[in-house]
Amino acid sequence: MRRLFLAALAAAAVLAAPAHAQELPDEGQSEAGYQAWLAAHPHLTGTILSFEAWQDAAGVRGVLPTWQILRTASMWRTCGGQPFEIPPFRLWPGLTQTLRFIRDHVKPVLGEVDAVSGYRNPALNVCARGSDRSAHLDYFALDLVPRQPLTRRQLFERLCPMHARFGPASGAGLGFYAFQRFHIDTRSFRRWGAAGPAGNESPCAVLERGGDPEAPPLPPPVPVVTTPAPPPVTPTTPQPGQR
Repeated sequence: MRRLFLAALAAAAVLAAPAHAQELPDEGQSEAGYQAWLAAHPHLTGTILSFEAWQDAAGVRGVLPTWQILRTASMWRTCGGQPFEIPPFRLWPGLTQTLRFIRDHVKPVLGEVDAVSGYRNPALNVCARGSDRSAHLDYFALDLVPRQPLTRRQLFERLCPMHARFGPASGAGLGFYAFQRFHIDTRSFRRWGAAGPAGNESPCAVLERGGDPEAPPLPPPVPVVTTPAPPPVTPTTPQPGQR
C-alpha cells in the first residue's frame, strides 16, 4: 500500500506542474501552422523581416528558427489567443541574451533543442496560469525540449552542472516542468522545479546534495488528534437551608 501511495504522489507531482508546461505545441503551432498564420496576417511580414535583421545584427540568427521563437503559450487555443506573436520591439534585446545562452551553453550539453513557448502577452499569460512576474512577459524566456531522446535524469545531469557554472554570470534562470520540458531565461539567476521531500525544490539542488531528483515527495505527516481532557469537577458545599 505504501508503494502505491508513493506512486500516486509522484503522479500528482507531475499533474501539479502548470498545465501549459505539460503540453507540447499542437498542429496550429507547427511550421505549417506558422506559414498559415503569416498568410492570414500579411501586414506582419515587414516586422518579421526586421525581427530577423535584428537577430542577424546581434549574431544570433539561426540559433532557433523564427517560427519557433514566435510561439506563444501551449494553451493559446483554449485561451482564445494567437499561436504566434511578434513581441514589441523594446523587448527584443532580452531574447537576444537568451539565444546567446542557449547557443553557448545549452546546446553544447544537450544538442539541438526546440522552442515551444516564447513571448506571452499579459492577457494570455494570465489565462495560461503564468506567474505575474513571468520572464515570458518580457521576452527573456523560452521553454524548450531537447530533440535527442533523454530521460529526465539525464536532462538534470546535463543542465544542472552547466547552469551552476555559467548561470550566475549570465543571470540565467533554469526551471524544469513535466516530462522533458524546461525553461531558460536571462533575466535573473535562479532555479526551480518540483523535486525534494516537499516537492518544492529544483532537481539541481537535490542532485547537489546527492539525492534522487526523481524520488516522489514524502507523504505529509499524519496529524495527531488529541481529545481535550474534560474540565475538573469542583465539589460544592451545600449552603444552609439547601439540605
